[in-house]
Amino acid sequence: MSDVTDPRTDASAGDPTRASGPSVADSLRLVRDELGDLVDHLVAAPDHLERLADALSSADRVFVHGLGRSGIALQATAMRLMHLGLTVHVVGEATSPAITPGDVLLTASGSGTTSGVVSAAESASSAGARVLAVTAASSSPLADLATVTVVVPAAGKEDRSGTASAQYAGGLFEQAVLLVGDAVFHALWKRSGQSADDMWPRHANLE
Repeated sequence: MSDVTDPRTDASAGDPTRASGPSVADSLRLVRDELGDLVDHLVAAPDHLERLADALSSADRVFVHGLGRSGIALQATAMRLMHLGLTVHVVGEATSPAITPGDVLLTASGSGTTSGVVSAAESASSAGARVLAVTAASSSPLADLATVTVVVPAAGKEDRSGTASAQYAGGLFEQAVLLVGDAVFHALWKRSGQSADDMWPRHANLE
């Protein structure tokens, strides 16, 4: 029997024994509203988004690197870019080769100070590769190293003030990394002229 309930008929929706605080629906609306405001901010000045897309599409190879949930979001972007036909590597994987001139390193760090990410950006820059950064901190070591920086108006994971976002530990930033990656992929896909059928054979078939 399904556990799915219809909020229009679910008697527990008004159950006074439920713990005090927002409902899941309330929280979902909060996430929607915060993401809506963030998207409005980004599309108001889209130049950096376009430069990010151009750098990815023109690179010999794309490397992605982030830690924690930001890194997971970037791995989703890496998969989509691979579906597009780009050569993509996730930094830290056993099969990831050395980065060289002509390559780009796509990074994400809310604070722009994450040591492992900044160190990778320094190495990439020293090797002659371009660094692309998604961050909430325009003045940061990562932004200083980047050729293209997309600054998202979100809180870093150590910002507990609730000013930039009511979500926990950088949640809005990590969602933004995924959204920006998906938006860039979608734009590049449509520009490429490939159909969904053209890209489908690049999906994993060993699962």
